[in-house]
Amino acid sequence: MLLRQNFLIILVFFGMVLSGLIYLKNNQCRCNQQITEQGIINPEWKQKTFGLRSSPGMLYNQPSALVGRTDVASVTSWSAPIIWEGTFDSTLIDSIYKQQNLTIATTVFALGKYMRFVKDFLESAEQHYFVGFQVHYYLFTDQPESVPEVKIGENRSLTVRKVQSLNRWQDISMGRMEKLEKLIENELASEADYIFCLDIDTKFYGHWGVESLGRLVGVIHPWLFDTPRNRFTYERRPKSQAYIPAGEGDYYYAGAAFGGSLEDVHHLTKTCREQLSIDAANSIEAVWQEESHLNKYFLLNKPSKLLSPEYMWRDIHESAAQIKIIRFTNVPKNYAEVRPNP
Repeated sequence: MLLRQNFLIILVFFGMVLSGLIYLKNNQCRCNQQITEQGIINPEWKQKTFGLRSSPGMLYNQPSALVGRTDVASVTSWSAPIIWEGTFDSTLIDSIYKQQNLTIATTVFALGKYMRFVKDFLESAEQHYFVGFQVHYYLFTDQPESVPEVKIGENRSLTVRKVQSLNRWQDISMGRMEKLEKLIENELASEADYIFCLDIDTKFYGHWGVESLGRLVGVIHPWLFDTPRNRFTYERRPKSQAYIPAGEGDYYYAGAAFGGSLEDVHHLTKTCREQLSIDAANSIEAVWQEESHLNKYFLLNKPSKLLSPEYMWRDIHESAAQIKIIRFTNVPKNYAEVRPNP
């Protein structure tokens, strides 16, 4: 009799344990299902937890709490740094980040006649862009057979992806967000640490390095960095999801360059893609397409770091008193000739 009671007690105990395990498993599945149904994709982001560790014996200029740039602002009202020449020591910051074995994904789109800009972009990037770091370029083009041969350095690579040709440059611009979103989800989440999304009709002329890295990075537009916000070319029609009312706004950001961590840029591209789709369903197109939606996103989701117009300048032949070095610029071109439509 006693043995039977003990057996029943053990049986009940194991039944309770089994029920508990089944309950936990079901809850986990339901949780995962909710995430999927809500459209919140949570890939295994490649995360590093290194601090800003300096090497012993490293020699560099002494920082000053009193001396610095006085002709420009080097911090925003929400305490995000604005990167200008003279606000960082590239020797020091490079030595810190080289310990972290970083990979920077970099995307560009070259459709139609924009293929002519690929060679200069890649060759100049190999000279100035994250030199000494692992860089993986992703080139989206409708002419993969026409990609020029460019010598890519050690620990750097180029992947070419074929995309459909489009008849309107506006559609090319608006379609980038979806392609970037899917690239991050499907390939980059566990392979890269940061991503920058750049225009192809550009060229590097100076150092662009790890001083630009941050959780969410925007570049101040070269034509509007010294302009009051009531003259910013935001989308002003309330019907658009990119709408920013008069009297609101921080900076006007360039759509030609933005970046950050994989997780943050994924959220940015996903949100902009959704807002672009809503506008399309409502038969409205924001005044500057994806750039308008990017500016709305940055208004509501403040960048953790801003890059000065040194990182997206007007033209190598243009100058401004505040611009001590030109790092990255637009390439002069006849838009009517290179674009598929006016």
